[in-house]
Amino acid sequence: MRIHILGICGTFMGSLAILAKELGMQVSGSDANVYPPMSTQLEQQGIALHEGFDPGHLQPHPDLVVIGNAMSRGNPSVEYVLNRGLPYCSGPEFLSRYVLPGKWVLAVAGTHGKTTTSAMLAWILEFAGMQPGYLIGGVLKNLPSSARLGGSDFFVVEADEYDSAFFDKRSKFVHYHPRTLILNNLEFDHADIFPDLAAIQRQFHHLLRTVPSDGLIVCPSDITALEQVFNQGCWTPVQYLDWQGQERADRSGIGWQVELLSPDGKVCEIHRTGPQGSNSRAVIEWQLTGRHNAFNALAAVAAAYHVGIDIGVACEALSAFQSVKRRMELLGEVQGVYVYDDFAHHPTAIETTLDGMRKSLGSTPGARLIAVIEPRSATMKLGVHQSTLGASTQHADMVLWMAADNSGLDVEQLVNESPVPALAFNQVDDIVNYLANYSRAGDHIVIMSNGGFGGIHRLLLNALASRNSAGAELEES
Repeated sequence: MRIHILGICGTFMGSLAILAKELGMQVSGSDANVYPPMSTQLEQQGIALHEGFDPGHLQPHPDLVVIGNAMSRGNPSVEYVLNRGLPYCSGPEFLSRYVLPGKWVLAVAGTHGKTTTSAMLAWILEFAGMQPGYLIGGVLKNLPSSARLGGSDFFVVEADEYDSAFFDKRSKFVHYHPRTLILNNLEFDHADIFPDLAAIQRQFHHLLRTVPSDGLIVCPSDITALEQVFNQGCWTPVQYLDWQGQERADRSGIGWQVELLSPDGKVCEIHRTGPQGSNSRAVIEWQLTGRHNAFNALAAVAAAYHVGIDIGVACEALSAFQSVKRRMELLGEVQGVYVYDDFAHHPTAIETTLDGMRKSLGSTPGARLIAVIEPRSATMKLGVHQSTLGASTQHADMVLWMAADNSGLDVEQLVNESPVPALAFNQVDDIVNYLANYSRAGDHIVIMSNGGFGGIHRLLLNALASRNSAGAELEES
């Protein structure tokens, strides 16, 4: 079977291409921009890549065209597919049709933490020898690629609420039919396709309708938006996640709690409350920081327990977990200045990430935390988070905002009302120049964006290196 994927360099569609190749299909694909790391990963798999959407890439006609949700009417390849009557489907439908049948699907949904929690869960199953399949929207450090079929009936999938395709406005996760479902949280996001929170809740309820009655849903106990979804109808057992001391159990007496044993979250303990006092616990010691990651770990351990993995084994696995690229990833250190890359693009994610780093730094003498934020998501640009975005930076010592290309967000207001010293810039080069002059040893610079941010990461590291080289030359002379 020959398939062609439109939008192949996206994290989801690129991962889908890897799975199709493993299935023995002949795979090719097109995208507007063919670039690393996904292009490199696909080329290594022997997948033919085409830049642009020339209909000629679809000749000879493939047996199936898989259309990514970034494609829209008017795209030359899309119009060719429709005009010639070529068979086509969305990416989530392809996954449902060719990969997931017969699988025990473990899905991770929610506004925040999907990629990290999915990676944790896949790694726990791998560590336990269960050889899971998985599809995760990020580059994993513990596992060789972002997707694989696996050697067992277990399949972990990051379950996104974004729409499936221009012809299928249901959320991607409606196609996955999980038996084990993690719901991390639920807030308003994706303002480009959802008018309000209720519209997102409707999609989450569609997801609940697909989980079997002998399956399991794992979720926090204190998320009002999720409780409202459950109130619309739930036919599956729910086990609740809490902080230690705030326990809520399901009707059978089972509940899950996490306790921070260090302020920064690098040591935490997982507790399982079972029926008739059959309690168990285990400790995780890792390099991840923040309360949010401890809670992600709790969800992953609870889901892994549902498929038979003891919490001691799960916590041992997470103690060796190396996270996902672009999640507080240390890119480099130049003369005591540390530069990190983080995917955070929502006020809640920004705040929890910076809070975790602040606690990790503790009282380290001379340590300053500088946040550099590009409001790039459609929801941010539309100004939906105007009232909460500034406050989300309260744990930083300083914040630099990228002000360009924000039609609905008032960056000047963010600067004026900021809880910490703040500046706005219109050019990436200006941010780099400012930091090259302002930063000093002991600074931790966290660059936050869900895009490439104009290559600022490498530009900054190079500028810091050049500054220090120039300084050394002056001292020698």
